Amino acid sequence: MFLRNLLLNEKNELHNRDLHISGFWTTKKVDIQTEKVDDKDPKADILSSKVDIQDSKVDIEDLLAEKAKDFSAKTVSHIRRMFDAFGYDTVFARSAIVELLGIQNSGASKLLSRLRQAGIIEPVSGKGKGKYKFTAK
Repeated sequence: MFLRNLLLNEKNELHNRDLHISGFWTTKKVDIQTEKVDDKDPKADILSSKVDIQDSKVDIEDLLAEKAKDFSAKTVSHIRRMFDAFGYDTVFARSAIVELLGIQNSGASKLLSRLRQAGIIEPVSGKGKGKYKFTAK
């Protein structure tokens, strides 16, 4: 009834005695692979599967091969470190570059400008001025 009021703009009266839902839910545990440590503390088995991170590494290498032909080895190294730290989804600013790479503000500004001109990064709107993220392929 609460959701009907909220979503459908109905005017149902809401009383605690009518809306109490604890009896409808069961407390069954979800069956996941677990291992018992001392028969007391079940922990998730995280060793059985590994996350595949090779796709993102291949993507940045393709992007660098395509768009960073004229960059020095040091600049390419900086780009790789930035991508490892931020990836495609994280928004970053000049201050994060300064902290990550240990360079001055002017150097970070020049780097960001060159990366933007090359199409490796793009400005992000709605997050404030001077925010960027890596351009997705």
